[in-house]
Amino acid sequence: MSAVPVPETGGLPVGREAELARLAQVVEALVNGRGSVVEITGEPGIGKTRLATALVDLAARRRLPVARAHAVRGGATPLQVFRDAFEARRGFPRPTGGGGRAFAEFRDRPARWAAGGVLVLDDVHWCDPVSTAALVRLVRSVVSGPFVLALAHRPRQTPPELREALEDGVRAGTVTRIEPGPLDAEAAAALLTGPHASASPTPHSYEPAALREFAGQVCAASEGNPRHLRLLVAAGWRPGHWPDRPGTDLDGLLREAKPLIAELDALTSPAATAMAAAAVLGSPFRPQDVAQVSGLGLDPTLDVLAELERADLVRPADWSGGLRFRHPVVGHVVYERAGSSVRLRAHHRALDLVTARGGRAAERARHAEHLLGADGVDAARTLAEGAAEVAVRTPATAARWFRLALETMPDRDGDRAARTALELACCRALIASGQPEEARARAHELLGDPRTELTDSQTLQAHTVWADAERQLGRYKEATAVVEAALGLLPRPLPDPLPPEAVRLAIEYGLIHVVRGTHEQARTLLREAARAAGGADRADRTVLRVLSALCATHAGDIDEAGPEVTDCARLLDALPDPLAGRTPETLALLGCAELYLERFADAARHLGRGLETADSDAGRPILMHRLLALAMVEQWTGRLDASERRARQVETLARAIGAEGAVMLARAMRATALVWSRGRSHAAEAVALVEEATTVTPPGQSWWATSATGLLAQARLLAGDAAGCRRTLLEGVGGERLPLVRPFSRPFLLALSATAALECGDRDKAHHLVQAAEVEVGRLGLPVQEAYVQEARARLHAADGEHDAAAKLFALAARAFRAADMPVQYAWTLTVGAPSCAEAEGLTEALRQLDVAETVARSYGASLVRERVEALRAELSGSDPAVNALNLLSDREREIAQLAAEGLRTRDIAERLFLSPRTVETHLFRVYRKLGVSSRLTLSALLRRTG
Repeated sequence: MSAVPVPETGGLPVGREAELARLAQVVEALVNGRGSVVEITGEPGIGKTRLATALVDLAARRRLPVARAHAVRGGATPLQVFRDAFEARRGFPRPTGGGGRAFAEFRDRPARWAAGGVLVLDDVHWCDPVSTAALVRLVRSVVSGPFVLALAHRPRQTPPELREALEDGVRAGTVTRIEPGPLDAEAAAALLTGPHASASPTPHSYEPAALREFAGQVCAASEGNPRHLRLLVAAGWRPGHWPDRPGTDLDGLLREAKPLIAELDALTSPAATAMAAAAVLGSPFRPQDVAQVSGLGLDPTLDVLAELERADLVRPADWSGGLRFRHPVVGHVVYERAGSSVRLRAHHRALDLVTARGGRAAERARHAEHLLGADGVDAARTLAEGAAEVAVRTPATAARWFRLALETMPDRDGDRAARTALELACCRALIASGQPEEARARAHELLGDPRTELTDSQTLQAHTVWADAERQLGRYKEATAVVEAALGLLPRPLPDPLPPEAVRLAIEYGLIHVVRGTHEQARTLLREAARAAGGADRADRTVLRVLSALCATHAGDIDEAGPEVTDCARLLDALPDPLAGRTPETLALLGCAELYLERFADAARHLGRGLETADSDAGRPILMHRLLALAMVEQWTGRLDASERRARQVETLARAIGAEGAVMLARAMRATALVWSRGRSHAAEAVALVEEATTVTPPGQSWWATSATGLLAQARLLAGDAAGCRRTLLEGVGGERLPLVRPFSRPFLLALSATAALECGDRDKAHHLVQAAEVEVGRLGLPVQEAYVQEARARLHAADGEHDAAAKLFALAARAFRAADMPVQYAWTLTVGAPSCAEAEGLTEALRQLDVAETVARSYGASLVRERVEALRAELSGSDPAVNALNLLSDREREIAQLAAEGLRTRDIAERLFLSPRTVETHLFRVYRKLGVSSRLTLSALLRRTG
């Protein structure tokens, strides 16, 4: 073993609490006189050395003798020496001579360490054969006395005899195995901001939610490996560039890669040459391709690839005969360390190889971009073809290749049309990869260049990408002006069939109005364009139809929207994810339409499709819409915590793009979720969330504002502030008839207003509003909207003493909410209808109804419902508890209560009734709760009093 300085500790390893706890147990056992062998094993860079350092620190704090060393790859001296890592203490053998001591002097046993100690040996996979044999004997020997031997190693490179000895020890219980796995996103975020953070400042500038998002993405790219994560962050990693490029700071990558570079420096010259060739080819690669690009020849290449596999730098790929780097970042480090002349020669050979076998355009473009200058026209053509091939999958790469093609292509009059086509394609790739500013500038320049004679088709395309860029930047007025100028160039009525570029312009027009909330202004043109779009490709036709259906939904035309949304969902479900995601807006638009049509399961499926791989740098306005709609779906279907978290995510995203209306709506969603989940004790805090937002962006006539107003009004009513609910609706949505509210939600808000009026004592106004809601819901035919109105009418009947009619309407509404998968609203309706149920059907049925509501509320974390259940149960049973006590119980509960009052134990009752003791205890708990008693003694007294 070769002595080295101890690595800097920098605090405890992040995300390794379980492993640290096991190490602490090992040290505690050592203090108590029990030694052991500890194996720390795992992937390169997973954190074995940091755990070994943590073990040394734990032992040193307990004032135990400690030493550590690590093996050096290729060490020539058997029985290599070690050096103390910390001061030698009582009973620990001190170093001699040059500060080292050989294993042989310990006779392969730690017998001389009688006073106790910890010896940590790192990188033992690189031990020479003699040292390995000594370690095998140590592992297989019974540890005598207080001594801990810790071995850290990479299992893929460890000699099989040592692996076998450790495995036998694990099975026998003499070896404690600690095998750290990949970090999760939370640990990755802590690693980025803690004492182990990379020198790169980028993650520290993120807001907390954005940091969590970035950490999750980079954690996935690094496969949870801490060393790979540090390399990627140091390289300035971005999702849109991976895995094609490690990032933008290649110097930072190499600075952070010193441990990996040490491995590469230990390679033989042919192996280093083969590694450079493989890095140029890209992972995965074929051995025969490496042989040709490196110039080594096939047999020598196979020999060095075997060497690289033993060094665990390359591993078998998924397909037969292929190889890959153990992680893509290894290939990037190898590539950047290779000299420019080596890379240039290798790219020439690789391009010839790929071209000769008819490889894909993207393969050729990967090499052509490094060989610019030899033949500009050919290079530009190759790059353009490759960019077109990868534009959907990796738009950032496509944008880079389009730029290079434009820079390389000769600026001749005869090439103007080709340059314009490339320029437009580049703009689209820039927008898709989250670079709308550059796309806007290029489109503006293209339209303003007097040398460029654009065709009618190119003019429409240029306006479309310009408007798209303005929309992505949140400049909706400018986007509207650009697209309307282009629409003025089209004949009216629109030609049939509509050219593809005109179809895309109509789509952009619709998208702008959707994000602005002015759906009705786009409906006429979208309907006309959808009828004339027969010549467009399937994806564009589907987007156009979904846009038209969404606008019809907003207009309250359910008869038109319903069948169209069903048909579009069928078309979209038949598309694979890459094609369905080609226009991410499609999923957002369809999901929103399904949400408004009360198809919650379909909405959640489409809104969440591919969301985990969505690029946060591109399409943020539409991403924001998807998340908002998902938050609402989750709230209505009872996932209150998920809805509140999603709304927080939306708020962060909306702030980043300056969408204050969305901030207000997200806060309103959070408010209603918090009131449902935490009850009235937190209601003031929840409502304050929205009031704070409205001081920045006061309610107005936008879709965002009216939606937020409706949610805030609901939160106020649930919180017990009926007057505040009425005031919010009257001030925020244009008066008691709610003229600013979309038709698909107007019945709900009219019913809400009616309930608030009733609770304020204005019964006549409540009747008037319920009548208006019934007229509105009759036009729509939406079951959930009808259920809200039925509940409001039931409240009026109850207030008028008509409990039979009220109970029937409450039951109808509850069944509708349950059928729509709205469990919290279902439980709430059962609860508020319980008093009428007690009058119409008896106290027993009312209490059973409250039991159901409480069970549902507990399952979904709806504290507000549970509070109301408890209050109503006390109210219903409190009039004459002595008379009504038995009516509060089910037959089984009455039977168990009687036996318990007679003095039978739980087990005796269970045996008599053929039940489990746990079931008996559950029934007794319900009996105590319903009767307001706390023990069998008081239960017995109550039952005697009631006979």
